[in-house]
Formats: sequence, structure tokens, C-alpha cells
Amino acid sequence: MNREMLMLVDAISREKNVERDVVFGAVESALAQATKKLHQGDVDIRVVVDRDSGDYETFRRWHVVPDEAGLQLPDQEILLFEAKEEMPDIEVDEYIEETVDSVPIGRIGAMAAKQVILQKIRDAEREMLLNDFMSRGDKIFVGTVKRLDKGDIIVEAGRVEGRLRRSEMIAKENLRNGDRVRAMIMEVDLTLRGAPIILSRSAPEFMIELFRQEVPEIEQGLLEIKSCARDPGSRAKIAVLSHDKRVDPIGTCVGVRGTRVNAVTNELAGERVDIVLWSEDPAQFVIGALAPANVSSIVVDEEKHAMDVVVDEENLAIAIGRGGQNVRLASDLTGWKINIMDANESAQKQAVETDASRKLFMEKLDVDEEMADILISEGFNSLEEVAYVPISELLEIESFDEDTINELRTRAKDALLTMEIAKEEGVETHAPVSQDLRDLEGLDPELIPKLAEAGVHTRDDLADLAVDELTEITGHSADDATTLILKAREHWFAGQE
Repeated sequence: MNREMLMLVDAISREKNVERDVVFGAVESALAQATKKLHQGDVDIRVVVDRDSGDYETFRRWHVVPDEAGLQLPDQEILLFEAKEEMPDIEVDEYIEETVDSVPIGRIGAMAAKQVILQKIRDAEREMLLNDFMSRGDKIFVGTVKRLDKGDIIVEAGRVEGRLRRSEMIAKENLRNGDRVRAMIMEVDLTLRGAPIILSRSAPEFMIELFRQEVPEIEQGLLEIKSCARDPGSRAKIAVLSHDKRVDPIGTCVGVRGTRVNAVTNELAGERVDIVLWSEDPAQFVIGALAPANVSSIVVDEEKHAMDVVVDEENLAIAIGRGGQNVRLASDLTGWKINIMDANESAQKQAVETDASRKLFMEKLDVDEEMADILISEGFNSLEEVAYVPISELLEIESFDEDTINELRTRAKDALLTMEIAKEEGVETHAPVSQDLRDLEGLDPELIPKLAEAGVHTRDDLADLAVDELTEITGHSADDATTLILKAREHWFAGQE
């Protein structure tokens, strides 16, 4: 039997063109699996085959784990203190082994053993092919459609297969068996049987790589694609930057008579590409990303990472795009939330914000309307700005002297501190809750800050709520919310028969 095993190993090694050690490893695994079936429990078996004689030994082994960890796999583990009783110098993560009877080849059957071995060889061969393919460093997978697998497309390149999931395809494409396909290699998942390379034709990285192949200046480092946003198969935007003043980034990517950008478009089922000049200035970048729309003005909100972009009536539809496509792609490209509005909407929003800032300054800084308007006109919109911007900026306001500025900064800091303390203590910092609401029977005092935050300040405010609105605010059940609302409405019917 040992001689037959050596002959089988040599035959498989030659037939599959793999190292004998790989085949011996498969034999050891097959024998170990067969031995495990003779033991109760999930035991750990190790088989060692002599490469020259074909003789083999079988061991059952236990993994040494720390005493405090306990046994997670009792059939495969042993605590350190128990292991030291047998081997005093053993350490955690080492193994204790004992010899057990080996399974004769005849017990598992020659054909069964061969099938297990061949499967191990196929896995090893598949891994070798995959490693060889990935070592080439290709980012784009080029192959032909081999078959469909549960909605996914299996693409074959030589003896290596990739998986193009339905969600990663271009919607309008209809790929058939034998079609040539190019796709971006996104990841390699060895747990997937058959096609471990995960592909995508809809990822922005695919378009970037296509441009890299079409535009040599990118590979040379003269140009750089900074970002890309796609609506696969329909429209896309890429932002490019030139590292050489002599190179026009947009013209270079377009190519002579559009040859370069058309090559990318044709590969992506006619996906139209807008090439945008990248800028360090976020506002300028957003203006370019919204092309072909012309922007009238733009307001940047650093805190919310958003921009209000004002366009005239003629450009409003262009800026938004069909189904909001243009503004959505521009937002994805730049990383900024973009709010498109016309001049009237902008004026209304600005008036609302100005009024809110005016009220805030008048209430918290105890100043008159004129002084509040001066602060607003100088670009101050929050108490934090008044309290903490460099004093030099406040000194540039001609209407204020140094004493006034210091007093404003002190008041702003005091107001912020008071608001923070109130917030920590759960006291409403907006309109106060009326006493009649506080005195309402059945109202838990802990609910008062939640009600105030939701704009409920009086008993009538509470009475006007629908049951689902109150449950959303308080988290109460519908029955409890109904009871509280009815209690708030009792005074409406007082004196009626």
C-alpha cells in the first residue's frame, strides 16, 4: 500500500504539474479526515507521511490555551496547567500530541482517497494560478463571458475566473456568453468557489483606470485624476489636476477630436463624461463641477460642509439636471453638500437667517437692533464667532471701539457658558415651558426638556398634538400618549354640559 501511495503521488504530481510536497500535503489531509471519522467529537488529527518510504504516522493533538481563557473547544484544547503536568516546559499556543492508530489506505478506499487528494490538488492549483495572475499587478480584468451564476456573470481570462455581480454591472448592458468584457478588480475572496476575483464595471475606480490607460500623461505623473463620480451608463464627472503648467488637463483627457474620452465612453455603454478642473478652493471646485450651469453666487458653510449655490432661472434646470443628476454627481465629486436655489429663494433664506441672527444677538448679547445688524453685516452669525474669533477681526469694525468689543466678547462667552450649563442640566434653552404645562397632572417632569426641544411650550401645544407625534417625542406607548393628550384638552371643555 505504501508503494502504491508513492506511485499515486508521483502520477498526480506529473499529471497536474505540481510539487510532490503539495500532493503529500493533500494525502495527509485526506488521511486525517478519514481518521477523524473514527473518533467521537471534533478532534484535531495530524498525519505525517514519510516522503521516501510512504510510511505514515497519525497523531491526535490538543492546542494549549491559557488557564484563564477556559476551554472553547474541549475536544481540541487543553489548559496550560494540565499540559504542564505532561510536559513541564510547554507554552501557550503549542500542542500536545499522542500517537493513535493510523487508518489503512484500504479503509477509506482508493477511489475516495484519490477524489479527496484531487480536490486538494485542484484547490492548490487554483491558488497557484490566482497568485500568478495577481502577481502581474493588473487592475483591469480582461476576459470573456463564460456563464451566468445566480444573476452574476462569470468572466474567464485564461484559467482564471472573475465574478461580475449584477449590482456592479452597467444597467443598460446586455452581456451574453462569449462577449469580451473589461472590469475593475475590486477584491479577491478565496472563500468563493470557482470565481474568487470580484469585478466591477460601475465603480468610479474603473473609469479612473480606463483614463489612466488612455491618457499617457497620467501614468507619467503630469496629470492626476483627483476624484470621480458616476451614474453608471448615463453620466459621470472626473476632476483632473495638472502638475505641469504646460499641460492642459481637460484638453489632454479629451484628446484630439475627443478620441481619448470617446474611447472611455464607448467602453462604458455611452456614459457621457464631464471633465472638471480640480481646485484647492472648494467654492471654485464646486462651480466647475456644476458645469455647464453658470453660477451667480455661492455661500460656503464650513461647519455643515455645505454650499448654497445661487443660479438664475435659465440655469436652474441645468444645474439640477434630469432627476437631480447633475447636482448629485457634483456633490459626490467634490464631497460637499450642494443646495441649488434661485435668487428669490436665496434672498428669502438669507432674510430668515439674518432675522434669526439678529434675534440671537439682541437676546444673548443684550444689544439693540442697530448693533446686531452691524455684527451681521461684518459677517458674524453666531455667538461662537463673536466670542472666539481673533480680536483683531473685531477691531476692524469701525463702529466699535476696543471697550465695546471686549464687552461683546465677554457677554458672548457668558451666554455660551449659560447655554451649555442649561443643556447639561436638561433645562430648555429656547422658549420656556409654561407653568400650566408643568402643572399638568400625569406629566413626568423628565419629559419637559423633550417637549421644549420639540416646540411644545404650553398645555395647548400639547393638546394640539396627534398621538403618533407625542409617542415620537416621548417614546411613550400610544395609550399613555392618548391619556396625556386628553388630560391636556380637559380645560377646553370646562364649563360645558
